[in-house]
Amino acid sequence: MRFGWLRRHGYLAAGWAAAFALLHFFWALGGEAGLDVSSGEQLASERPAWFVAGGLWGVGFLCLIGSAVAMGLQRRGVHGRRWRMLRLLGRAICLLLLVRGILVEVLLIAGVSAVGEVSAAQKFWTLAVWNPWFILGGVLFGLAARSSGSDMSDRARAGSVAGQ
Repeated sequence: MRFGWLRRHGYLAAGWAAAFALLHFFWALGGEAGLDVSSGEQLASERPAWFVAGGLWGVGFLCLIGSAVAMGLQRRGVHGRRWRMLRLLGRAICLLLLVRGILVEVLLIAGVSAVGEVSAAQKFWTLAVWNPWFILGGVLFGLAARSSGSDMSDRARAGSVAGQ
């Protein structure tokens, strides 16, 4: 029963990344809802090619890769280098998302001007939705990476205890 709960972290992280990818693809295809409070009014209205290509399509595809990593983390039977690489990628994604979410949160709360001009609406939505969303993703990827492979080591330990 415990193994099933551990494996859910991978599914939750994959769902988190897939939802974020869909949002970025929606924006890349011309959707406007929420883009101005996410990226700023100027980028949302002008939509320069570099922003659409890298900031929307690029981030969407990176999220799909993250979703694949999360699905790999929850799989049974992954061993050796593949398992270590998946765990490393899961931990790196965790760290990236946590640093992004927490750092921007702290900078906005502290009023540091290094983050540029931020409207009141953008600041509210960033503090209330976007940064907690990044932090949630970081926690989910961290849990998925931490619990990946633990069912295999738990079974190996249980087998050695039973064999005594």
